[in-house]
Amino acid sequence: MSEALVAVEAAGTDVSVPAASGARQFWRRLRAQRAALVAAAVVALLVLVALAAPLLTALEGQDPTTYHPSLIDSARGGVPTGSLGGIGADHWLGVEPQTGRDLFARLVYGARVSLGVALAATVVQVAIGVAVGVGSALGNRWVDQLLSRATDIIVSMPLMIMSLALLAIVPSSFPRPVLVTLVIGLIAWGNIAKIVRAQTLSLKGLDYVSAARLSGWGAWRVARRELLPGLAAPVITYGALLVPTNISVEAALSFLGVGVKPPTPSWGQMLTAADVWHQAAPQYLLLPAGALFVTVLALTVLGDGVRTALDPRAASRLRVGTGRKDAKGVKGVKGVKSDKEATA
Repeated sequence: MSEALVAVEAAGTDVSVPAASGARQFWRRLRAQRAALVAAAVVALLVLVALAAPLLTALEGQDPTTYHPSLIDSARGGVPTGSLGGIGADHWLGVEPQTGRDLFARLVYGARVSLGVALAATVVQVAIGVAVGVGSALGNRWVDQLLSRATDIIVSMPLMIMSLALLAIVPSSFPRPVLVTLVIGLIAWGNIAKIVRAQTLSLKGLDYVSAARLSGWGAWRVARRELLPGLAAPVITYGALLVPTNISVEAALSFLGVGVKPPTPSWGQMLTAADVWHQAAPQYLLLPAGALFVTVLALTVLGDGVRTALDPRAASRLRVGTGRKDAKGVKGVKGVKSDKEATA
């Protein structure tokens, strides 16, 4: 509630109303969803593996860039020697065809690139989207029209085609992970800007925002103290769902050869060359593909759990770990009353 509105109400009453603990309610609702907790544990494990990549590869005694030609059978076209693609005590997941680079090292270092690019691009998208959406809603008619038309142009741009065009013309000397992050972040902020603008327009008409404006607060102070806290739930929800999308986009760009360049490892880049080795060395294809699948699935389930926890009136789209059975054995959704309960 607005500080200005609290002050106005407090002037005529001696009753003080304690603020509700929104964070505590959020965590309680999130903990009630088993699927979201499992997804959060998987995401935390993936982040831990990405951060501890140098330590893990040091324990194995390998690195992601060193070639091992002695482990490659050149007579068979570069297939790894030994069973299961060269898996052994020195190479826990085997080696890469043709180069002999350690697959475990490239997989854990690839997690750093894929997760880092996705998270950084999401931050850029959210920052630009919130700034444009709030500015459009609070500005005058001309500012609103200008920012709204710019947002429409951004939304209408095909992300993959624009990314391919921009990445193809930038010099190869520019750091590729940073470039991919900027391209994704600067092209795909339109949808979140529309969401923020619509939510801000609805918040402007509430009593506590009107009280803040009538008390003499400027537009920036009203936005910072009154509007941004109300925008936290939809922004966090949409941001959580953007991360798996950005992981898929980075993997697709690297797969097409315009994303992260060798020797920097990336899951999408590993898939680029794996399509011709899926029979001779199937783990070279299955490992990065499986890592991408698990990461995107976990982030999607976690994002859905965050959305449901922030908005308990909305039923989970996945209906995993959130259902319960009533007295007749009919499965329902926690927090949503049945027809009989509603009419009782």
